[in-house]
Amino acid sequence: MVNVTYQNQNIKQESLKYTGKAKTVYTTNDPDILWVHYLDQATALNGKVKETITGKGALNSEISHLLFDYLTRKGIENHYLKKISATDELVTALDIIPIEVVSRNYASGHFVSKYAVTPMTKLEPLVQEFYFKSDALDDPFINDSQILALNLATSEELAQLRRVSQDVNQLLHALFEQIGIGLVDFKLEFGRTATGDLRLADELSPDNMRLIDTLSGKSLDKDIFRQHSGDVTVGYRDVLNRLQQVI
Repeated sequence: MVNVTYQNQNIKQESLKYTGKAKTVYTTNDPDILWVHYLDQATALNGKVKETITGKGALNSEISHLLFDYLTRKGIENHYLKKISATDELVTALDIIPIEVVSRNYASGHFVSKYAVTPMTKLEPLVQEFYFKSDALDDPFINDSQILALNLATSEELAQLRRVSQDVNQLLHALFEQIGIGLVDFKLEFGRTATGDLRLADELSPDNMRLIDTLSGKSLDKDIFRQHSGDVTVGYRDVLNRLQQVI
């Protein structure tokens, strides 16, 4: 596939912009639109461990499509434009802010080891954390004053990142609860449009969320790959099948 139609415009895939851990991004003949292709690749330890997993790209793409479409209907502004194949989508070109916003409903992962908390302890209020987006530095924790001093975002933007992340958490938590899935924690990324407006970006999939079956406690996310506990696509397909019942 090299071109598609979007809003009566012929969009052509052009040059490779960058290759990430799970996606490749291309420029198009429209400078305001990017072409995203999901890869059949799983990574851990910030890309230090990689493995090809057939079918993973299509699962992530479809889950992300459903969740972005859902959030759009709920009024969350984001970069998603159109799904154009099983593994490809069009998105608005953004200037990505190098900050990862992590929201935690329950204690898991590094939060457990860092603070000696019992796994799956409910966290009230919702814990929000910022990390500097840099694989070379292993995405270090970063606080508000450091963000401001490094000119990564303004104080107004930080407040918006927190507010939107909290809104997304409330919406996704309720959605997943309907289908028997617990939203443990998740990572969001944001970017600025050409006019400086903030929008949700990246993807929404089990690659950047911790999801568990509420009855069994079984992991349905990338922890399956990290912990070598089974076929990661089984968990992802379970999430997709359940979402398709309610979206």
